[in-house]
Amino acid sequence: MVNSNTPPWRQLPLRWAFGIGAVASIVAAIVVLRTIDVGAFRRSATEATSDPTGVAIALAAFGAAFALRAVAWTRAMPALSFRHALAGIHVALGANHILPFRLGEPFRVVSVVRREKVGLEAATASTLTLRAADILAVVGLGLVVAPSSFSRLLGWVGWICVVAVAIAAVVGWRWMSAVVRQRRDVAMPNVLTLLLATSAWGLEAVLVWKTAHWAGIDASWSDALLVTTVAVAAQIAAIAPGGFGTYEAAAVAAYVTLGHDAGDALVAAIGAHALKTAYSLVAGASGALFPAPSLLGRLRLDPTHQAPPVRAEPPRDDAPVLLFMPAFNEEDAVADCVRRCPADVVGRPVDVLIIDDGSSDATVERAREAGAEVISLPQNQGLGAAVRFGLQTGVDRGAAVVVFCDADGEYPPEELANLVEPILDDRADYVAGSRFLGRIDHMRPHRRIGNLVLTRILSIIARRRISDGQTGYRAFSPAAAASAEVIHDFNYAQVITLDLLGKGFRYQEVPISYHFRMTGESFISLGPYLRRVVPAVYRELNAV
Repeated sequence: MVNSNTPPWRQLPLRWAFGIGAVASIVAAIVVLRTIDVGAFRRSATEATSDPTGVAIALAAFGAAFALRAVAWTRAMPALSFRHALAGIHVALGANHILPFRLGEPFRVVSVVRREKVGLEAATASTLTLRAADILAVVGLGLVVAPSSFSRLLGWVGWICVVAVAIAAVVGWRWMSAVVRQRRDVAMPNVLTLLLATSAWGLEAVLVWKTAHWAGIDASWSDALLVTTVAVAAQIAAIAPGGFGTYEAAAVAAYVTLGHDAGDALVAAIGAHALKTAYSLVAGASGALFPAPSLLGRLRLDPTHQAPPVRAEPPRDDAPVLLFMPAFNEEDAVADCVRRCPADVVGRPVDVLIIDDGSSDATVERAREAGAEVISLPQNQGLGAAVRFGLQTGVDRGAAVVVFCDADGEYPPEELANLVEPILDDRADYVAGSRFLGRIDHMRPHRRIGNLVLTRILSIIARRRISDGQTGYRAFSPAAAASAEVIHDFNYAQVITLDLLGKGFRYQEVPISYHFRMTGESFISLGPYLRRVVPAVYRELNAV
């Protein structure tokens, strides 16, 4: 992905790569569609579908080839498990069928580094060395099977690419040697590694052999091996995703050299490439998710929550309840909210604090006139930042309970006791006022649906039932307030709940009444909300 903050001079090469890859794919598709014998292709497809055992054998052999490569990788890196080695190889394979210029290769390294403690340098050096050895093995096979035909088909451009791969192999070998001298858990590739790579290409030829027969080509296994080596060698410099076009052209040339019809050869090549692509996409997606941990990171709260925190000493008898209200340009509603706040709840005084988030209207004056203390942030920083500041203020002042409520009049300050009691009774550390457990006087239909959908998603992510994930009325024990982390400034709703649940704090919901705001304008709109909140939720779930 291109970061919007990336300088234009760094964005340009990547954009060009994708653009060239897309153009190459379109050109290849046009050429293939204009050249292929549709009737022959249908007959080949019918042959394949009537031979499910053959399809299974072809795909199993193709998959076994990557299993051998995973074994070779674990021999070079004993600390790397076979399943994560195979997953990393599959992820790179799938990515190469989506991205041009074989840009999927780095995903192999990323996959194992993010999921196992193998080290970036060792993973990169071993990948470079083994991938270079893999290509040199296929070139060697081609020269053994049909030296003159292979050399002629590869052409001078192909041989230049082979030389480049050989240079990469030398670089990788030297780099790997340096890593081995530094780490005892890394080993140099040996003869067995090369045999595994060579055997993998032999297994891949089984799929080519089967698709050739479905296309009506009476090819031997050695013929299929030549086609495999030529097509793979040609893909060293593949431009389009998956080498589309390059693979077909090289395979057809190999078949024609062997004396087969070009039309049938194209059908066989497309059939083989289609099966390989299907396998690659499925295996790549599976490799990104399994085995745990997923390459995509954690998408749900870790079920092994931390142990509940040690209970803090009870607050002192005269400690107040701090109710703070983040406010940004709420001059029409803030005074009424302040006046509606109770003077005391559950035998404790209530301190009302307005966190002015850089308002440009009369919010500050109206709040002070209504009797509230006001602290103004130097500039508008966002609701999440205001909540973070308010929680820290409550902790610093030694409040018995820290509560926040939106200053727009939608939530009832009069019902403060409902949120405070579970905490003072030591039944909860974190209490949310749920609109959907209480009474909703008015909520626009699209907002009701949006709240319910987002809350349901949050419940799935949090692995527990939550009835109102976006409520603007929440209470915290001193320990929960001190521990709560709001990792972005835009909002707080989902991340603070996931944070405290993940830390083992006790969560409870209480019913509250709700009425949609009658003044001002909500800053929430679906598009910007999702663009900012979804990445923040992901970061929260994967925080170390």
